[in-house]
Amino acid sequence: MKIAFLSAEWANLGLFSYAVPDQLLQPYLPTGLELDRRDGSAFVSLVVFDFLQTKVLGVAWPGFRNFAEMNLRFYVRRGQQRGVVFVREIVPQWLVATLANVIYNEPYVAAPLQSHTQFSANQITVEHNLYWQGQTNLVKLTASKQLYHPSADSTEHFFKEHEWGFGRKRNGKPIVYRVEHPEWDVYPVERYQLQFDWGAIYGPQWAWLANETPYSAVLAKGSAVKVFPHQKLPNG
Repeated sequence: MKIAFLSAEWANLGLFSYAVPDQLLQPYLPTGLELDRRDGSAFVSLVVFDFLQTKVLGVAWPGFRNFAEMNLRFYVRRGQQRGVVFVREIVPQWLVATLANVIYNEPYVAAPLQSHTQFSANQITVEHNLYWQGQTNLVKLTASKQLYHPSADSTEHFFKEHEWGFGRKRNGKPIVYRVEHPEWDVYPVERYQLQFDWGAIYGPQWAWLANETPYSAVLAKGSAVKVFPHQKLPNG
């Protein structure tokens, strides 16, 4: 039985998705993959969530079990297999970011990032604060606690359900990993707030997103996950 490289609970995942031009994503696209589309467009998602009860190769490292993550990702496919590629992943711990860069060439950086989740009688509010270049960036969602399970052809399903992750080694060869988890239920989003400096965090080519309305905003409950590394692209 194959052992998971990483196991954790991913909790309260907020996803803000935007249609973007293909040329913005081409520099990040690994060989052998194509952009996955919805309504004819390629998309990126700004994703925030909490890592909880994290273990690496079955070992829980004190001080590195529970932490927030923020990432920018886009959607790809190889035949019928759908996956994601990351533009940048942000965590608060320098060691986590360094190991991910060294071992898997994943685009991690470390920065002060805090998350807070609050439950009331009928709502859940998830807030993430990223301190970047002297400025606090806010990502916040408030949703009804009435969970539902989106259909396979829904917008929510398209953005939240992906089995494969793809990257590139420093020599250009693909990195492939499989993420195992049950399909996630979602909370109906009632309102959200974004105070986010796209240009400072991801580069000037992304600055225009500050003036765009997200195509969708999703808050998924999350679950336990396992991540398995692969040595080659899966058969399409």
